[in-house]
Amino acid sequence: MAGQSINERQDEIIADFSMLEGDLEMTNFYLIELGQKLPELTASERTEKNIVKGCQSKVWLTAELKEGKIYYKADSNTTITKGLVSLLVRIFSGQSSDEIMNAELYFVERIGMNRFIGTQRSNGFAAMLKQIKMYALAYSGKGHLY
Repeated sequence: MAGQSINERQDEIIADFSMLEGDLEMTNFYLIELGQKLPELTASERTEKNIVKGCQSKVWLTAELKEGKIYYKADSNTTITKGLVSLLVRIFSGQSSDEIMNAELYFVERIGMNRFIGTQRSNGFAAMLKQIKMYALAYSGKGHLY
């Protein structure tokens, strides 16, 4: 995963999901499994300040800048949502601010995510993506962290 571009990571996710052949039950199990692999945040990271606004579930997202790359950590109180945010962490962690801000997410459409997450989760997913890009903007020097 280290050194991979955003598009290479998206292509991996598309390949992973293509093996599920659109089976909704298997897709949900896979998302739950991905969420279980995501390291839990500490109590000090699971604060109001790190909650992603606009998600029906609770989602916490943190970002840290190291050597010009942004590293994200996330958690959620629901299994499917934790799986969804794990996909974003996988794609964007270890990338530069510019790469993150200029990224086009095509994996969402290619895996047919709208078929299995519904409107509420789609809105929450968009809010998670927006927060990831806001952190990138803040760390780019064009904004500032609050």
